[in-house]
Amino acid sequence: SWIDRNENLDQALEMVRRAVSQNPRSGAMVDSLGWAYYRLGDFPQAVTTLEMAVELEPGDPELNNHLGDAYWRVGRRDEAGFQWRRVLTLDPDPKIRADAERKLAEGLAPPPLPAARKP
Repeated sequence: SWIDRNENLDQALEMVRRAVSQNPRSGAMVDSLGWAYYRLGDFPQAVTTLEMAVELEPGDPELNNHLGDAYWRVGRRDEAGFQWRRVLTLDPDPKIRADAERKLAEGLAPPPLPAARKP
């Protein structure tokens, strides 16, 4: 939940790394790791990690939505659109559906500044 709230990201990243090392086949855990990289502004690493998450759980709308966001941030706009359209085919909850539809219509705003990292 720290990652979702954009709080304590360095600590959350380490916790999720440990969790993934213990359960590397969990798409949800790998997604959390990728989303931590995304929140920290490491978009190339987020793409690599989120691709692995989607490979583990291809039918999860949230994971595909996250991957679309990461693709957008690294300039892979066509692939981002593909992922967001795919979200709509996966029976997402109303919040994820609305988010994907908005991004298909508008794209993403400029990236937020990366969260402050401790030295």
